[in-house]
Formats: sequence, C-alpha cells, structure tokens
Amino acid sequence: MEQKQLSVGDVLSNAFKIGFKNILSLILAYILWVVTIWIPYLNVGTTIAMFSLPLSLSKGKVISPLEIFDDKYRKYMGEYFMLQGLKTIVLMPALLFMIIPAIIINLSWSLALLILIDKEMDPSSALGESNKMTYGHKWTIFFSYLILAIPLAIPFLNFVYIIIFLPVMLGARAYIYQQLSI
Repeated sequence: MEQKQLSVGDVLSNAFKIGFKNILSLILAYILWVVTIWIPYLNVGTTIAMFSLPLSLSKGKVISPLEIFDDKYRKYMGEYFMLQGLKTIVLMPALLFMIIPAIIINLSWSLALLILIDKEMDPSSALGESNKMTYGHKWTIFFSYLILAIPLAIPFLNFVYIIIFLPVMLGARAYIYQQLSI
C-alpha cells in the first residue's frame, strides 16, 4: 500500500488557507457554541459539531455557523461519550508513564471522531482506524500542532492569535484528515 504524504509545511500552509477561508463562520460557530453551554442536551450536539467541523472543512466546504445546530450531531451522542470514555480509560494510565505515551496515543486517536461520523463506525473501530491512518505521521502532526501553538506563549500576541487559533487548528485537522483519509 502506498504511503500517504504529509509534511509540516503543507499542514501549516493549508491550516491557514482553510482556517482563513472559514474564519468568520468558525468564530461565529464558536460564539454560538459558547451560548449553548446553558442548554445541556443542545450543548452536547453543538460540542460534537464543533469537534467534527474539520470533516466539513476537509471537503472544501465553507461552513455555516448554524451547522452546529444540525440534529445529525446529536444522533452521535452515545457514540461520542463512548469514544471519549474509551480514550480517557487509556490515556489516564498512559499519563503515568512520563506523559509521552499519552501524547502518542492522543495523536494516534486524534481523527477518531471524524472517522466515527464520516464512516459511521463504532467508537472502538474508529479508534483503530485513526491509529492506522496516523501511523507514520505522528511526528508531522505533533510538530505541526506545536508550531501552530507557539504564538500562544507570546503574551503580546496571545489575544490576537487566540482569535485565529481556533480556525487555524480546525483547518490543520481538516487538512490532515483530508490527506490521510484518501
């Protein structure tokens, strides 16, 4: 099987392209998501939507901020909690081994929610598929996210960057999923 190509430079440039193409929609979606915190049932659906927006972004769509209210996301409520529970059960003991195994596992499973919704897999299968998709690409993903997060540590850039950080990180995840799910 052919090894898929993924480079830090490509992830970074496409993260900004995708993020900026959708920046207004993503910021409005984030604001709407925060507003739903007070409505638990609705908030679970909007939370699932926020974490799975890279799926729509990976298909080249310009998303609507109202997309987070689509009832299709609430359909995955049980699977979402099962997926998060499985990840937590494994990541907690992995943290005891000097954090590095937990980081590696978290990178391995970083695409699981997108796979769960896109391919309608069960949580356990989505975790396994995410591990297969990210195999051989964890360093690239790690360094891409690390570089994107560096400006958060610079105090005078922090406030401005935090506004574009969410769209850019969602753009990065969208590009990574787009490249590895081909």
